[in-house]
Amino acid sequence: MNTLEMIVLSVIGENPAYGYAITKKIDARSDGSIKAGPSVLYPLLKRLEKHGFVSPSWETVKSDRGDDESDGRRRKWYRLTAKGQKRLEQAIKSHRAHTAMLDTFIQAGPGARIEEVSR
Repeated sequence: MNTLEMIVLSVIGENPAYGYAITKKIDARSDGSIKAGPSVLYPLLKRLEKHGFVSPSWETVKSDRGDDESDGRRRKWYRLTAKGQKRLEQAIKSHRAHTAMLDTFIQAGPGARIEEVSR
């Protein structure tokens, strides 16, 4: 599983969300350092749906402008499935194990003997 997949499953796992809202949450939480634009996000959501990790539902959204004649636009919401929750839990466990392993290499602390390594 790649990092973006874990992030998207995590966001959807907190609350069902639609694509644009997922993008905005990722952008806000990462202070703009992770970009999940439509060309990346929607193929990922389609793949997650295909594998049964998320379940979609549709909602019709009416405009705030009060145009009663408009049928509105459709918005696809994604919910995490039980299978998706299990995949997310496995990814988090794997990520934490990987981080712990890396920490064993850097536990000397910031700046410890960096000069010697770079010589």
